[in-house]
Amino acid sequence: MKIFRNITLFIFSLFCTTVNSQDKTNILFIMSDDHSAEAVGAYGSRLAVLNPTPTIDKLAAEGMLMQNVFCTNSICSPSRASILTGQYSAVNGVTTLGGKVPKENQHLPNYLKQAGYQTAVIGKWHLSTQPLAFDYFKVLKSQGKYFNPEFEVKGRYKKDLVKEEGHSSDVITDEVIDWLKNRDKTKPFFVKHHFKAPHGPFDAAPRYKSYLADVEIPEPSSLFEEGNHGSIATKGHNSELKPYIGSSVSDRARRSCVGNYLKKSDLKGKAATKEAYQIYLKKYLRCIKGVDDNIKRVIDYLKEEGIYNNTIIIYTSDQGFYLGEHDYVDKRWGYEEGARMPFIIRYPKTIKAGKKSDAIIENVDFAPTLLDFAGIETPNVMQGKSFKSILESGKEPKKWKKAAYYHYWLHMAHHEVPAHIAIRTKNHKLIQFYGVAPKGKPYPQTPAAWELYDLVNDPKEMNNVYGQEAYLKIQNQLKVQLKDLRAEYKEDDPKFEINKVIDEYWDYTKADYQKAVQVSNAFVENKNNTPAKPKKKPKNDK
Repeated sequence: MKIFRNITLFIFSLFCTTVNSQDKTNILFIMSDDHSAEAVGAYGSRLAVLNPTPTIDKLAAEGMLMQNVFCTNSICSPSRASILTGQYSAVNGVTTLGGKVPKENQHLPNYLKQAGYQTAVIGKWHLSTQPLAFDYFKVLKSQGKYFNPEFEVKGRYKKDLVKEEGHSSDVITDEVIDWLKNRDKTKPFFVKHHFKAPHGPFDAAPRYKSYLADVEIPEPSSLFEEGNHGSIATKGHNSELKPYIGSSVSDRARRSCVGNYLKKSDLKGKAATKEAYQIYLKKYLRCIKGVDDNIKRVIDYLKEEGIYNNTIIIYTSDQGFYLGEHDYVDKRWGYEEGARMPFIIRYPKTIKAGKKSDAIIENVDFAPTLLDFAGIETPNVMQGKSFKSILESGKEPKKWKKAAYYHYWLHMAHHEVPAHIAIRTKNHKLIQFYGVAPKGKPYPQTPAAWELYDLVNDPKEMNNVYGQEAYLKIQNQLKVQLKDLRAEYKEDDPKFEINKVIDEYWDYTKADYQKAVQVSNAFVENKNNTPAKPKKKPKNDK
């Protein structure tokens, strides 16, 4: 009788565990690489008329679209590390490319596993350490290939790669659906579905070759209109740094779309820039079309299994991307197009359809929010904050953050973007370009400068108002806020030698400006007034 009673209790316990697990919310976290919010139809940019993302737009219509979501560093590895750990770069240690997050610090999957979730990450990973905290992983080797990609797989030696045939967006989605079909269905799941697309070189699947072929892609006005955007840090005191700073659509910079796409063309000047822009955008949007179509495949599977409404679906990108704005390509800059991330979430049980929020959110807040949905309090190791209540109520708590922090550490590497820090509120953005590389990096110093933008009157950041009398009060207030955030996030630690230069140029006197002029002149002299020839693409060129 006692044995029978124990067996009965054991079976009842298993039944309760199954029921409780099935009652928990599934989480599907979809992240692309370099998908600008400007190229998501739901955000209403100049590209919305092209209807580039109908599937993603439908998620937004059925859920909530976040308008002010920002990465703390617009480059692949640091952004992914912040999402994984809920920590800023100075704490998680991933400040540049190729950073490492050991298994014990992969906090998001670790805590979800403790709560009974089955976890997986499939697709692009781009951190030097493997995602060992996940129950399952199948991730691209380093940057990964667009066609016939190779994967590192849980349970196999790191060098024992598995090669799959096809385009990466299709293959990664195949693997996600296969994992969902074969998962332990007694447990809730957390799966990270990570596309390589639309990262360069923008190699879309062949079926999209004719997509947008006869369409004229709208240009951003700032492609040709410079206005008062930038500073001595980005242009030099007499525009002498323009050939050396950033990557461009025009032939201004070392890396340019004109140089990449029009090598055999007779087009010059503005005509060449216009033609290169069309090629660039069409290649990019064809990759996005592949992402959007594959997301539909996953959604169709969730519907077939009957778990579509019991699954939190998030769509985001690891950062923003420049599509010709200010004649820039790539990301890295702390301006709007690079720092802003698309973020759309659907969960009809608690999030009302068709809502928008302009609350300031950072990528360090993603992990605490997902844990909150899973019933887990934010652990002390995380610096981010849950915004679950904002998603469900549409209202910001009184003590919610008023600003996003930004720090691009990888000075002048690959795409020649100077190192800088920034603070972004709902109304203003303050940027300090400090212009030196982290210790041990060989890149030359560039001029230090400050920039301030009035985002209410100047949302496209066309007019740097730093130093103007009408803005001195807010300028000083933002500097105080920026200094406080740097202390709170442990960015001002003396172990970072760059902080000496940040502090040196904090007040930015007339003497500081003259030092910046000298740095600008020295930079050009060292380059012998000739733009550097393109070098072999770095292995981790993100």
